[in-house]
Amino acid sequence: MKVILGLGNPGKEYADTRHNVGWWVVDHLADAWRFDGWRKDGEALTSSGLVGRVKVRLVKPQTFMNLSGAALKPWLRRPFWAAATDLLVVSDEVQLATGTWRFRSRGSAGGHNGLKSIEQALRSQEYARLRIGVGPAEAQRQVGDLADYVLSDFGKGERESVRALLPTLEEALRLWTSEGIEKVMNQFNR
Repeated sequence: MKVILGLGNPGKEYADTRHNVGWWVVDHLADAWRFDGWRKDGEALTSSGLVGRVKVRLVKPQTFMNLSGAALKPWLRRPFWAAATDLLVVSDEVQLATGTWRFRSRGSAGGHNGLKSIEQALRSQEYARLRIGVGPAEAQRQVGDLADYVLSDFGKGERESVRALLPTLEEALRLWTSEGIEKVMNQFNR
């Protein structure tokens, strides 16, 4: 089974924040792929279904960002599941301009507390990730307090530029379920 884990913070006050774009993606996938409704599963909400012939589970951790790795505990005990091939984590990335993205097959957390928690749970940096840009344009690179910035709501134009990415990202993630991250990086990274 493939797992797509979207990072975010629980609570209505965080729903439209930059830090919750991972949840936006998995919510879009659940709708586009017509998966079952979200249900409580340990430390997460999950939705499952088939993408082609591949079983896929979408996961939204219900802990705060810096404890997101707890949602992976049930998966770490599965004998035929490997994070390097069966997990893709979707997160926000302040170093990328809003409206952009980057797929990677492995790498460091880059200061992102949610990714640090994932790495800690997996004891590895070997897992695919999709980083969605939430940062300002190059000319406005100063964001002030980083925590305040990522926990703030998008402006209307920024929100729409992220939402406009969702159909393309859905196509890329569909490809990941059947072909893996290398194929996705070759076809979808800008």
